[in-house]
Amino acid sequence: MTRQLYLEDAYRRVFDAKVVNICEEGIILDQTLFYPAGGGQPSDKGAIRKGASSYPVSEVSKKGKDILHRIEGNGLAAGDSVTGQIDWDRRYRLMRIHTAAHIISGIASKEFHAKITGNQLEIERGRIDFDLERFSPDVVSMLFEKSNEIVRGDLALKTYDMAREEIEKDPEMVKLAMGLPPHLKVLRIVDIIGFDRQPDGGTHVKSTKEVGDIGFLRSENKGKNNRRVYFTIP
Repeated sequence: MTRQLYLEDAYRRVFDAKVVNICEEGIILDQTLFYPAGGGQPSDKGAIRKGASSYPVSEVSKKGKDILHRIEGNGLAAGDSVTGQIDWDRRYRLMRIHTAAHIISGIASKEFHAKITGNQLEIERGRIDFDLERFSPDVVSMLFEKSNEIVRGDLALKTYDMAREEIEKDPEMVKLAMGLPPHLKVLRIVDIIGFDRQPDGGTHVKSTKEVGDIGFLRSENKGKNNRRVYFTIP
């Protein structure tokens, strides 16, 4: 089982680890700061070093309880001590975009009781799909206006674990239309203190102010009660 250092400190950039195994899909370390793709958030990139040799990390994914790092080049073996370094500029931007998505979805939930039907985060932009019946320009304008009020409010974020049965007692915490993952008894909560909390396994900033103004890009009608908005950050 790979220790997920990125959940313990999303701002950390460098870490030491040991190579546990090497397989066709990549290498497995005993611990990692590299975020594996999931929940709409792309994986981190960066490099793993052994001595004077550096191996670029192009993709990171989960395989059961292990995290696979796809690297470029050969030369690593099980038992090797290595140092990993994430592409911090990429990670930090994705952190800010991910927190922006939580702010937008929090406003949509409070104002319209809208659930998320899909989402995808990218370096340049993010998108969220809602089961939203009303979808006029005024609704979209209000959604982003109120989201930026939360940004400027400089609200702190914290994370903690919560038992599934406790989450189910508060339906407003569940923002996904599909509900909670069926196999998890304990879930990690991302709490924008005083505004919104929801289960999430991604990386986030410490304060909403770090996000910067959330900019509306465009909207699309993807079908009955399925509305899509694209957004970006500075």
